[in-house]
Amino acid sequence: MSDSEMQFARGVLEAEANAVAALAARLGDSFLKAVGLIAACADSGGTVQITGLGKSGHVGAKISATMASLGIPSHPIHPTEAAHGDLGRFRSADLVIAISASGETDEVVDLCALLRQDGLPIISITCGRADGSTSSLERLATIALTLGIESEAAAPDFVAPTSSTTATMALGDALALSAARRRNFTNEDFARRHPGGSLGGLLRPVTEMLRYTAGKNMPVIRDCLSVSDALNDAAKSGRRPGAIVLVDAVGCLSGIFTDGDLRRLILRNPAELSRPISQVMTRSPRALSSDAMVRDAVRMVREFRQDEIPVVDQAGHPVGILDVQDLIAMRLVAD
Repeated sequence: MSDSEMQFARGVLEAEANAVAALAARLGDSFLKAVGLIAACADSGGTVQITGLGKSGHVGAKISATMASLGIPSHPIHPTEAAHGDLGRFRSADLVIAISASGETDEVVDLCALLRQDGLPIISITCGRADGSTSSLERLATIALTLGIESEAAAPDFVAPTSSTTATMALGDALALSAARRRNFTNEDFARRHPGGSLGGLLRPVTEMLRYTAGKNMPVIRDCLSVSDALNDAAKSGRRPGAIVLVDAVGCLSGIFTDGDLRRLILRNPAELSRPISQVMTRSPRALSSDAMVRDAVRMVREFRQDEIPVVDQAGHPVGILDVQDLIAMRLVAD
């Protein structure tokens, strides 16, 4: 790539970034009112119907998907299809977000004119006009949001929608997240709607990831035993995790002894197998609470390079141990 091509590409990115920054600066009361309409629609059991034509329609579909994942029922509606039967999708409790850069897209304006007659609230998203005049779509809208964009990135050589679509998508994200925040939507709520993929995996309770649990297939060993006795007791459970979980006299986690610890001890002096395991274990290891999420385990692995993570209840009693290989299998951390 030549220097001129690199400069051109950077110019496109800078223009789009500037468009979003300028949009952030111009947000005002109309934005907050739009957030209120979206939250009220979701609270009343309505659906946020989003419509647009061409690139605006594609952006609208993405905004709709984001809202749905945040607990706000939403569907994209093609404005032409609406005129051929899809008007039946709109209900009195619904809200419409209509997207048109010019505010004069015939199919979008005609649809909103019909919906306005039915009393549905409409949020319009347009570029706005430099002379301050209002477009047809803005006049139909209950709340009119404008992007303040007069030209696209790389104009006048290219007039394809770029800055306007980027700013629209960013505005849609801001609306969706702000409405979810107003409705006290949590990460736990998000996880229930997004159980698949790595994102859903990060939001699962860590207890769902435990292959080794106390009382089943993970021995809990007293720290007063010798290393050899502790190993013998642990072997009685059959296949075990890569670390022995050790507890004190009241059953609280006091340490762990890993396979790596055993290897180093034997290489140093096999006679040390007779020592109390409390003298060679890792004392007070970092542990996760049983109400932690998988993302907390991933953070611990990345920050401390810890391969085995004990999980304890509120009283400090071990409930299981998480092996880094389980996180690798889910592709949440790299091998």
